[in-house]
Amino acid sequence: MATIRRTNRRTVWAWVGAAIALVLIFYFVRNATRTRVPVRVAAAVRGELESTSSTNGKVEPQVNYEAHAPYSGLIKNRYVHEGEHVTQGQLLLAETLAALRSTQANYSSMMKGGTQEERLTLNGDIERTVAERDQAQRNLDALRKLQLTGAASANEVSAAEQRLAATNVSLQLLQQRKTERYDAGDIERAKTAFEQAEAANSAAQAVLNQAIVRAPFTGTVYSLPVSKSEYVQQGSLLLQMADLSKMQVRGYFDEPEIGKLRVGQPISIEWDARPGKDWHGHIARVPSTIITYGTRNVGEVLITIDDADDDLLPNTNVRVTVVVASAGNVLNVPREALHTDRGRSYVFRIVNGKLRRTLVTVGSLNLTQVEILSGLKEGDQVALGSTNGVPLVDGMPIVEGR
Repeated sequence: MATIRRTNRRTVWAWVGAAIALVLIFYFVRNATRTRVPVRVAAAVRGELESTSSTNGKVEPQVNYEAHAPYSGLIKNRYVHEGEHVTQGQLLLAETLAALRSTQANYSSMMKGGTQEERLTLNGDIERTVAERDQAQRNLDALRKLQLTGAASANEVSAAEQRLAATNVSLQLLQQRKTERYDAGDIERAKTAFEQAEAANSAAQAVLNQAIVRAPFTGTVYSLPVSKSEYVQQGSLLLQMADLSKMQVRGYFDEPEIGKLRVGQPISIEWDARPGKDWHGHIARVPSTIITYGTRNVGEVLITIDDADDDLLPNTNVRVTVVVASAGNVLNVPREALHTDRGRSYVFRIVNGKLRRTLVTVGSLNLTQVEILSGLKEGDQVALGSTNGVPLVDGMPIVEGR
């Protein structure tokens, strides 16, 4: 019995709720058809209509210079500070490299042909081998003469030729040791040792040039992550600099917007750190592929900043807006006046103090305005919405409100 009573109560309350809803609907319909509802009104006017697309982007230099440590070592000195404007050729950093001194010492020793003791021993070996070669040449000449008279055999002449050839090879190797650096394990590379040493010296000089960092062009040092006497590993970033008057933005436009973008389209740029200030640019390169950026599928758009200055810093996150379409002298109404129903667009036109649902054909639109291609004429009044929250319906009597 208790269960039946609870079921009956729920049924009663459901009928009560339905009755209240019907009363409210009747009230609103009656109110809408008999009482004038205050509405905000706008006129269909002709004027310029711009369609825009906005997204985020990151500022970067058009030409960026980065200096990296060629070897591990200590920062000998810093000659600039972060944010400092520098001129081309100005000394920025110097790094001490122990490996360079070792390379230079080895090269110097190689050029001298070894230590003094090694050079004296080598010269003695050369003199002795020269004497042996001369003697081998004389012996060969004598045997050849004897061979003509039959006093020496062909085998004796051949053996003398081989001894002379061996002596010449020994002499050649000894003479190479005066100009080419090698040890017992590098005999097979003796002919190329000197060239390798020269290349090593050239590389050492290149390393020296890298260890002393100079500005390759006039610009601003915007990143200097190392300090004097700091030990850095090979490849570590030493500094970054750029000409901050030549900047660009890498913008990330969502895939559906990419088809509207063209090279040369004007761009406005905003940065939250400088409210009220805008920069201007144009699209320099449109996307060639789609990439994943966080949770978005986007195309990278390269934007040249036309009025860059030192205020817009590298790696800054900015907002960019592009005008994707612009038309002049088009009939338009506020976008707030536009409604859709099952894919058809309409507005509430005001005729003799009442709302008339009017089908329209729309063209371009932006965040605030929509182009009307048909359905309205210039000067027609349309309702934007009621001021008291009452829904707009066809035939509703209205009064212009505020």
